[in-house]
Order: sequence, then C-alpha cells, then structure tokens
Amino acid sequence: MSTKHVDVLLVGAGAMSSTLGVLLKQLDPSLTIAMVERLDHIAQESTSGWNNAGTGHAAYCELNYTPETAEGKINASKAFDINASFEVSTQFWAYLVEQGALPEPQSFINPTPHVSFVWGENNVNYLRKRFEALSNSAQFAGMEYSEDPEVLKQWMPLVMEGRNPNEKVAGTRVSWGTDVNFGALARHMIEYSQRAGNFDLYLGHEVSAIKRQGIDWLVTAKDKHSTTPLELSARFVFLGAGGAALLLLQKSGVDESLGYGGFPVSGQWLVCKNPDIVKQHLAKVYGKAAIGAPPMSVPHLDTRIIDGEHALLFGPFAGFTTKFLKLGSFFDLFASLRPSNLIPMLKVGLTSFDLIKYLITEVLQTRKSRMVALREYYPQAQDHDWSLAFAGQRVQIIKKDPKTGGKLEFGTEVVAAKDGSLAALLGASPGASVAVTAMLQVIEKCFADQLKTSAWQTRIKTMIPSYGQSLTEDAELLKQVRQHSLTTLKIIPPTA
Repeated sequence: MSTKHVDVLLVGAGAMSSTLGVLLKQLDPSLTIAMVERLDHIAQESTSGWNNAGTGHAAYCELNYTPETAEGKINASKAFDINASFEVSTQFWAYLVEQGALPEPQSFINPTPHVSFVWGENNVNYLRKRFEALSNSAQFAGMEYSEDPEVLKQWMPLVMEGRNPNEKVAGTRVSWGTDVNFGALARHMIEYSQRAGNFDLYLGHEVSAIKRQGIDWLVTAKDKHSTTPLELSARFVFLGAGGAALLLLQKSGVDESLGYGGFPVSGQWLVCKNPDIVKQHLAKVYGKAAIGAPPMSVPHLDTRIIDGEHALLFGPFAGFTTKFLKLGSFFDLFASLRPSNLIPMLKVGLTSFDLIKYLITEVLQTRKSRMVALREYYPQAQDHDWSLAFAGQRVQIIKKDPKTGGKLEFGTEVVAAKDGSLAALLGASPGASVAVTAMLQVIEKCFADQLKTSAWQTRIKTMIPSYGQSLTEDAELLKQVRQHSLTTLKIIPPTA
C-alpha cells in the first residue's frame, strides 16, 4: 500500500472542511489538499439542507442569544458576537461570488426576513426590552418592533390568522435575514477547490487511524468499496466531521483532547410542501425555548428553499440518542468515554435535570402533541399538510470546569494541538453560519507564521475586508461591508 503525501488533510465533507479548504486555497494556491468523507456524497450529515433549519444565524431573531438576567436586563453580548461572525461569512461568500468561485447566489442563499414572535405579557415585555437593547446599535439598526396584530399579520399571515384577538402579542423583524442551503454551499466550494487543482476528494472512505509519523500525521481510511485502505501523510490535519470530530480527535491522542466529552441531541421536523400553504409564509419565525431546552430546540416556523424546492419546516423536536452522527453508530457515545472525561460527563449528567426532563418529554411526544405545538405558531395548521422528518445529529460539548467539575456548552470550539499540526471543530450552535470565523480561528492557531506574511495578510483582507477589525465598534465599516455583501448576494437590491 502506497502512501500519498499532502500538505493539508480535511476529514469530513461538510460546511467546515469545505470552508477551510477554500480559504487555504485562496491564501496559498500551491498547497496540496486532500478531503476524506465516510459517505458517498458531499454534505449529507448536518450540513445537508434538509438536516438543518438553514437560518443564516445573525442573532436577529434567535431569542436564546439574548438571555434576560436576574436583574431583568438583556445580555446582548453573544448576539453582537454572532452577528459580527455572520457578517464575516457573508463577506467571504460575496467575494467568492465575485471571483466566479461560487455560482449565482440564489443557488445557496435567499432573502428571508427574520422574525421573533412572542405572546403573553411577560414575554412581550422581554421582547420589547430586547428590541431596545439591540436596535440602538449599528449591527441591529433597522430592526422593526410591533405589538399591532395588523402589522404582525403583514409580516407572518399564517402565524396571525385564527389567533385569539385578545391575546397580547409582539414581534420584531429584520427584512434582510437569510435562508441558506449550506449543503449546496459546501458542494459549490468543494467543486471549486477541485477545479482549482491540487485537491483530491475521497468519498466513501472512513478514517480508522490517526498517528504521528515524525512531523507529519499518518492517516488510514477504510474504503467501503474496496479492500485496499487509503493511507495519507499530511503536515496538517483538520477534523471537521460533525459529531464524529470528537471521536477522531481522541484517536489522534493529542493532549488537548483530554477532558472533552459529547452530549448527542437528535431532532425532528414537521415539514409542509403544500404550495398553497408554503406561498403564504416568507419568514423565519422564532419563539422562546422551553425551560431546560437546548438552543437547537428553540421552536421556529421556517421558509426553506432547497435546490429550488420551497417548503415550510417547524420544530425542531429534540430527542436523545447515543449516535454522534445521523448515519452513525449507537455505540458512538460509549466509544467516546475516556478516564479523562468521565468526571465531567457524570457531573453534567447529575446537574442537567431540566435538560434531561425536557428531552424525555420530547421523545415521548406523539403526532398529536407535535401538531398542538405547531398550532401555537400556525393556529390553522391541518394534520394532512405536515409530515415528520429527521434532522441532523448535534453533539454538544462537555468539558472540564474548575468549579463544577464539568459543564455542558452549546457553542462551537476549535481545539488545536499545541504544535498547530492538527485541529478539530467541536460543538453545534450556531454551526455553519459562523464557519468562516471558526476556520479563521483554525488558520490563526495552526498557520500563524504564514498569516504574519504580507502576502497572506493582503489576501485575507481582500477576501474579508473587515478582518482584524471590530464590526461591533466600527459602525461605518459595518455599513460598508454589509451593503456590499447583501447587494452582491442579492439579499437587497443595489442602491441607486
């Protein structure tokens, strides 16, 4: 068996690996890159259009990014960070469209207003405070707020039709929100990388071993269509395999993997493809999560446009499984157990009663109870218009904590070897929406010397004009890059 040598090996053919591959190709076209994917097609796990909500997460409508403190104030820091990160993504996508590396924007991104909707006096008071906390900043300037049912009916007719007229309601709207087909985006980026050259794609290959070999990594992958395994030697390895990234990180044996565990959460959607219904709703409408619910379970009614097909999704309804991938193994969770992560995982298990209770309740839901939940957002929903579909698998991060012994986190985290030769992306929310920011973190940690050169600095600022600057603090810069990105991606029409 011969060994193929490459500069960079990307494990997984989803949003993260495809983004890192294109970034590195733009920074240094001479790099030789290989991508290994266990399935026979690109972006079939969490990145697939039907496996996620397709929300371009910019914190416009996601209420879990703006929690209310015990003092009754809104903590908006996470919302500002996520919004800035999504701006970085749109800058990069706009650059790729202009360069011809991506096709027409409508093939992967479409304008879809982002709406927050609540009912009940306490929730209305919360949303009003949230609007006041966000709308004064340049990042959220232009956000609309209303408690007028007639205005809300214009924003989301299906949500307001048939609703109790005496019910106290409120909503916010950002008209330049987006629906993103991350599966199509990943396919486009990988196709571009192949056209650019020095890029090999190995589908149907599952990594079975990752070992150090001098200054390189020797990676062995089983070929599901052949008895001959693939062996690759790489100077740098990125593990962007969704939930499976944790297992692969553990296989590498790097010290930085110690203490990390994973908490898998599954999900289901109610899906409507009736064109008479679908055409009446153009928005992503997010509400408030149940107490103890993970962020991925915030209820929302979404417009989806996937490879030209229009649909509505409602959910997700969370559940628990021991799989780390939708097409993974029920033994994944048990295979991830290590002496170093047992205490953090046990601590989380013993202290997450609200989450566990919530997941049990979700698992026990019937079709009738799911439709009851849907009718809170779409009062006149009919059973025959909706079918149940399974979403992608999410693995939340469990890590050591000096105070509690272990904590459960719902964000994403880049874990890199001390020498920068290997990195992994762990976690779920907000996921693919902030892939560019996450992969820039990988580059900063693992290609630090190259990034200091004037050539890389010039190229990265060409791709992402705001790189190295704060979009939260520089309102004028934000205005410039947002106008350019949204115009190029055809989210808003060009200014006269």
